[in-house]
Amino acid sequence: MELLNEIWQTARRNKLRTTLTGFAVAWGIFMLIVLLGAGNGLINANLKQSGRFLSSSMVVYGGYTSKPYQGLKEGRNIRLHERDMEITETEFTQNIDEVGAQYNTSATISFGQQYISTSISGVYPNHTKINKVEMLQGRFINENDVKENRKVLVLGNKQVKELKCQIGDFVNVGDFAFKVVGVYKENENGRAEVFSSYSAIKRIFGANTDDAGRIEFTFHGLSTEKANEDFEKDYRRRLNAEHQAHPDDEDAVWLWNRFTQNLQMEKGIGIIRTALWIVGLFTLLSGIVGVSNIMLITVKERTHEFGIRKAIGAKPWSILKLIITESVIITTFFGYIGMVLGVAANEYMDATIGHETIDTGLFKATMFLNPTVGLDVCIEATLVMIIAGTIAGLIPAFKASRIRPIEALRAD
Repeated sequence: MELLNEIWQTARRNKLRTTLTGFAVAWGIFMLIVLLGAGNGLINANLKQSGRFLSSSMVVYGGYTSKPYQGLKEGRNIRLHERDMEITETEFTQNIDEVGAQYNTSATISFGQQYISTSISGVYPNHTKINKVEMLQGRFINENDVKENRKVLVLGNKQVKELKCQIGDFVNVGDFAFKVVGVYKENENGRAEVFSSYSAIKRIFGANTDDAGRIEFTFHGLSTEKANEDFEKDYRRRLNAEHQAHPDDEDAVWLWNRFTQNLQMEKGIGIIRTALWIVGLFTLLSGIVGVSNIMLITVKERTHEFGIRKAIGAKPWSILKLIITESVIITTFFGYIGMVLGVAANEYMDATIGHETIDTGLFKATMFLNPTVGLDVCIEATLVMIIAGTIAGLIPAFKASRIRPIEALRAD
């Protein structure tokens, strides 16, 4: 208790020095936690977006030719046909599992006096696996729906409330009656759409065209980036040949490969994490340097005092213990303040920009999600600063404890 009271009195007599030491400690920990929190916010938002899709899946879109070929000019619009689906199912069975398609149209859905204008997607059963649709009630589109051209609908939970309908009800889609067979959970940041059987939507809204919409499929055996690139090249070359496009024209048929997208995202996340830790550790290091410099100055200023203590019988260990204890208490107290302020700043970011979204036109995306740092990281950062502060005080304290009283008393 006497030791603590002595440290308190020393801190009161040297308020500026104590404040500067504490600020260096608190600022280093605060900045480390805030930087890591901000980085985690960006990373978590990206992981959430990528988690909406099955990684071992691809979506195929028609595009525009970018190269002239066989007397045909560039700029032709390529639309995927039923033949492209057949090629996908039969010629690439070594890697492709389930093949489906999605045909989109817009329509007004009404039930009694209620109505909504929305996008309707005719899909195959594998769509729920590829895009991870979470069902709340009823069922999703099944094989029999597609085979028998059933006019069925799967609505979003908010759409059901807006239409005031339920599973089993028949709603009007234009001039046709569709039965509601399921309710799915709408993505908070996405554009809600209605699902129906691919064959029914294609038959009603695309009967006069061979346009197949877009093809989607799951795959296996493509575990490396090179294997995916080779597959994409072969697959694109085959579809390009079907549409008289140049074999190497990557714009004629566009592939959205979720696997390679995830690989690129993981690389990006790894770079961000490394950069954040480097910046954070240098920030922490600046705090450690600040503490070390101030402790050196502290010991130098108190050399005369230590000489008097040794002259009246103080042992080297008592001086060493005094300086170390003072260093530990200051770094612990202000380190805790820095940790609390850093956590509070992260919580503030989470409560404000952590809930903001941007509209990409196709969907709404959260750019900042859960910008927080684990308690273990906060405690570890604080312990690092405490240990560094202790070592910073230990070196000059050891020198001060070994100085002879006569030399200490002569010091200015």
